[in-house]
Amino acid sequence: MNKIIASWFGVGYIKGGGTVAAIITCVLLYFFWLTGVGQGHWPLVIITITITLIGIYVGNRVEPAWGKDSYRVVIDEVAGMLVTMLFIPHNNYLLLGGLVLFRFFDMVKPLFIRRLEALPRGTGVMMDDIVAGVYSNIVLQVVVYFFVK
Repeated sequence: MNKIIASWFGVGYIKGGGTVAAIITCVLLYFFWLTGVGQGHWPLVIITITITLIGIYVGNRVEPAWGKDSYRVVIDEVAGMLVTMLFIPHNNYLLLGGLVLFRFFDMVKPLFIRRLEALPRGTGVMMDDIVAGVYSNIVLQVVVYFFVK
């Protein structure tokens, strides 16, 4: 069960799994917004925290079998994409921009993001993507403040 969750139900086994997991997260967010279930920002905060904690747990569990920060673990991309969209208005352009920004920060790993991978086990797996999500969120917050009315 830990491998299934860590790989986000098998997405981590396909080529480009991290990007695919982030895209699937965007699609889920879109439908979450569309249904009106996610009115307000707090449900997304709770979901994000829950997925992050689950990611740390399953990251700890699969590391002995899969090795440190395996490409198959993509729940970290899900959490990072969710962090990207926290407190951002429900807007498809911002969602697409968030996806692009998150993947950029996740792949380039500027500033101290790369050092976070050195944290032990599941924490290191999750935290680099969480911080990439924070950087992406900051950029989106600036865009919203100056350009979205």
